[in-house]
Amino acid sequence: MTIKKYSRLALAVAISSVLVGCGSDSDSNPTPEQGVFNLGVSDNPASANVVNIAFKQVVLKNSDGSTSFDVNTGDDGLQHVDLLSVQGTEVETLVSGQSIPVGEYQMCIYMQNNEVSTDESSYVLSGAEQDTDTNEWVGGVVEGLVTNSNGSCGGVGAEEEDTGRLFFNKSFTIAAGTNNFVAEFNLTKGLQGPKGNKDYWTLKPTSVQLVNTAEVGAISGQISEQTMADCETAAGGSEFNSAVYLYPNDTALESMADFRDADYGEDEIAPIASARVNPTLDANGDVESYGYEFGFVSAETYSLGYTCLAQNDDPEDTNIAEPDDGSLPFFLNAEEQGVVVVENETTERDFPMAL
Repeated sequence: MTIKKYSRLALAVAISSVLVGCGSDSDSNPTPEQGVFNLGVSDNPASANVVNIAFKQVVLKNSDGSTSFDVNTGDDGLQHVDLLSVQGTEVETLVSGQSIPVGEYQMCIYMQNNEVSTDESSYVLSGAEQDTDTNEWVGGVVEGLVTNSNGSCGGVGAEEEDTGRLFFNKSFTIAAGTNNFVAEFNLTKGLQGPKGNKDYWTLKPTSVQLVNTAEVGAISGQISEQTMADCETAAGGSEFNSAVYLYPNDTALESMADFRDADYGEDEIAPIASARVNPTLDANGDVESYGYEFGFVSAETYSLGYTCLAQNDDPEDTNIAEPDDGSLPFFLNAEEQGVVVVENETTERDFPMAL
């Protein structure tokens, strides 16, 4: 049984408002309320071993202008984050403890685009094997990574040729008190491998959304070996990549569809997100169970689907159980219904629920 890694990027924005200065009756220019701005990185699925983004800058903009934050932590002026190294509710910080006035904002994140085979910039490693003793990746192919969006939200270096822009069009409010947000990237939907004359990977900016953590919870659970075996038997073949897909409530198993850019049929329901299934190891390094986690999910009721064929879900194509065009099959083989997510809580749901 082969379990490959899958991941979702989540940029966690934590903004704790503080009141700076009280002013007085004679103070004609009172100090505005400020928010302390923190931005981090946390993990959904991509068929790769490493997805490294070289972050350059974070910019918040509103009607008064732009506020930029350098995120560099290295000698190269960049912050390198492997999106597959942080999963679920884990977060790696990009920006921390920066005060800004309260109000309505939009956000841009600048990354370094890279079209060549080097691990000194943004890149993807695929086809590698992990050394069980050192946990290091061995072999594989290193290829560049770019985002196909550019333009300026302000800040320094936005117009540089190698700068890609991840723009969050939806505005959000920094209010008095604590404001926490997460920017989630769905890599299954938005990470595309080399195609045609392009020998580099592309991260689509449309694969990201910003959510308020005060309105979200989490889902986690285990996958039984029988559930996995049933799917592999139905699929045939020898290569399997396990993932759990999140759907709107009351989505029947036969209606659970893939990620795609094309339109969905009348009886097909698009997934909201997906989470990779990872092995849990005991003290001896042996696999004792398989689990999944959705780190940031809006407080609603959902359906879940399990597949062992996540590697066949290509967002640029329509992937179905019985294709007649020579493409690889994709289907969900098990479901869980009525999964209720409560704010600031983790809902446990196994496959099957009685596990």
